[in-house]
Amino acid sequence: MTDVPADASAAVPDSVRRPVGGNVVVAVDIGGTKMAVGLVTMQGELIDRGQVLVDHQMRAEELFVSLAEAVDGQIKRARDHHHVRPIAVGVGCAGPITFGAETVSPLNIQAWRDFPLRESLGRSSSLPVYGELDAKALALAEGWLGAAQGKQNFMAMVVSTGVGGGVVLNGQLLDGTSGNAGHVGHIVVEPNGRRCECGSRGCLEAEASGLAIAAITGRPPTEPTYEIMQRTGRLVGIGAASVCNLFDLDLVVVGGSVALGFAATFFNAAQAALDEHVQLPYARGARITQVRLADQGPLIGAGAVAVRGIHRGRRRAHTA
Repeated sequence: MTDVPADASAAVPDSVRRPVGGNVVVAVDIGGTKMAVGLVTMQGELIDRGQVLVDHQMRAEELFVSLAEAVDGQIKRARDHHHVRPIAVGVGCAGPITFGAETVSPLNIQAWRDFPLRESLGRSSSLPVYGELDAKALALAEGWLGAAQGKQNFMAMVVSTGVGGGVVLNGQLLDGTSGNAGHVGHIVVEPNGRRCECGSRGCLEAEASGLAIAAITGRPPTEPTYEIMQRTGRLVGIGAASVCNLFDLDLVVVGGSVALGFAATFFNAAQAALDEHVQLPYARGARITQVRLADQGPLIGAGAVAVRGIHRGRRRAHTA
């Protein structure tokens, strides 16, 4: 991909690194269950991380305070423990959002509706803030260092508490009118299916997300039956096929706790459904694969959002 420099060869293991000197970005990944915060180097190394659970009983400002405290903790660790300098904050957030995460309204966080996340984080951290949809951030990460490295056309998907997507065409991450392009979770895969939080019925998110699985089965998605793992994979494959047919893609990279937790059963069912529904010559042969960056991908993606924002700012300043 061209938006983020590809000068690192792999993601780092979970062991904490101790770089001496240099700049880092603070990475923030906001999902319906937890908010993760970490430190990412300019080469894409995740050197520290922590998380706070999303308390759905909290009001909007209370929830933000818990996030701001986690961000502040990582900033202090950057300076005191790693001896590096934080220069920006990158955010990947469940959608919908407005451009740059100026405001966020995650469907699975009821307290945040048009919440001014970018301004609030900028004020609390005293750093510039760059934001994207969480799955778009994952697309940046996987195109930079992961399973789509070197690919100019692909989609990344997150199948977790919710379902999201990010599409890369000709090396560029698609934005759309409001910055929400690629939101594959709201492709209808079961006409007249379950009611979705967006107001429609039968959306992929309403049928295959962690929240949907819990509602359908009465059990947490960490305790799935074989049938539910197959069904979830099949529905994701159907949604992915629609995008591959629409955008002429041959690769879909999938991460998220549900997809990775269901493992081979999910991916085999998803690939079978994709094969069944991509019959046009240009799309035939498209494949689904799991993310290479595993559970580090969302934070590396949020870091990539910040790195991209910094580089774009420097280019603008240079040409001004």
